[in-house]
Amino acid sequence: MKIVSLANLPERQVSHDPEIKKKVMLEGDDLPHVTNFSQATFGPGQSASPHAHADMVEVFFVETGAGTIRVDGESHPLEVGTCVAVSPGEVHEILNTGSAELVLTYFGVEVGG
Repeated sequence: MKIVSLANLPERQVSHDPEIKKKVMLEGDDLPHVTNFSQATFGPGQSASPHAHADMVEVFFVETGAGTIRVDGESHPLEVGTCVAVSPGEVHEILNTGSAELVLTYFGVEVGG
């Protein structure tokens, strides 16, 4: 068993965008096939640059705020309660288009092999 609290976790940089901070609740060997289970905070106007994962599905859930996710060039609104699953190879970027923080809880699942 593993129990964690966001309140007690240190902030880390998102690997592809060091300006964006995350708190990692689960990673690596904590859960088979799950690469991470994290929460990221985007300040107003902040964005994650376009990128793709060759061997991972990434799932995002909007906790607070508003924004946009672009997947393969197509924009989709992000609002509280929205869940988006991005498949391997899909180029995606996230933008905070609101005036408050955009908080996403997300996880990655390894596929293939």
